[in-house]
Amino acid sequence: MKLPEHTADLAAPEMRLDKWLKAARIYKSREEAAQACDLGRVKVNDHAAKPSKVVHIGDVVVVKASNHYRTLEIKEIPTRGLSAKDAKLVYHETTPELPPETVELMKLFREQARQLPSPEKGRPTKKSRRELERWRGKG
Repeated sequence: MKLPEHTADLAAPEMRLDKWLKAARIYKSREEAAQACDLGRVKVNDHAAKPSKVVHIGDVVVVKASNHYRTLEIKEIPTRGLSAKDAKLVYHETTPELPPETVELMKLFREQARQLPSPEKGRPTKKSRRELERWRGKG
């Protein structure tokens, strides 16, 4: 049985998740969006999502940014590329604002991590080996 042609217009708009993340300018490229999905940094409606997941209007997308989570509700499925200004109209961000104390604490952690020496890889140098021996009391 063939469906009438006008019912195709009534179909709910949908798009692949990686394409939507690129169109909404959450990620710079579709490949980057797909990689984030594969690493488990993107969830749709509280479920881990693959890049090929089809999203609809009203779905809630949670994206893990560098050190926080962004909660986005899909308001529109774009049909073409959008400018940065228009891309923000495609979703509604419901991420709660962090308290100033938490922001300050995160800044302190970042500064502290920068001051720590980076761990050496591989075999110790002659100098570091002698320091270890002195520290252990062998030299």
